[in-house]
Formats: sequence, structure tokens, C-alpha cells
Amino acid sequence: MKKIQILGTGCAKCMKLTENAEKAAQEAGIEFEIQKVQDIKEIMSYGVMMTPGLAIDGEVKAVGKVLSVEEIKKLL
Repeated sequence: MKKIQILGTGCAKCMKLTENAEKAAQEAGIEFEIQKVQDIKEIMSYGVMMTPGLAIDGEVKAVGKVLSVEEIKKLL
């Protein structure tokens, strides 16, 4: 099972990234769990200074932008 982490404080971009990540994982047909990381200190522990961030299995894949469904599918 893939662990998809959305690093952000719940802003509109973070919500859109969450939506796109869920759709990408469903379209890719993989088992996944979405975890929203909203604590600033925890976000910074990933080395992320701009939100939203996307991490897959604890590895940061994108920072400061909302990836499209297709872009996320490539990362999965």
C-alpha cells in the first residue's frame, strides 16, 4: 500500500492536491492511504518550506505546486 502524504495547512491548493492525488491513485488502481500533514513543524521536518508538498512513502516528490492527476500517476 502506498502512503501519500499531503504537506500543507489545509489551504485551497492543498485540498486540490489531495483531490488530484486520490484520483491519480484510483486511476492507477493501487492501494493507497492519504495522510494530511498539517503541523508546520512536521512539514518542516520533511525539508518543505513551501506548501503544498507531496510525499509518497515518506519521500518528498513535489513542493510548492499542485501537481496534475497525470503528473501524480507518473510518481506512483
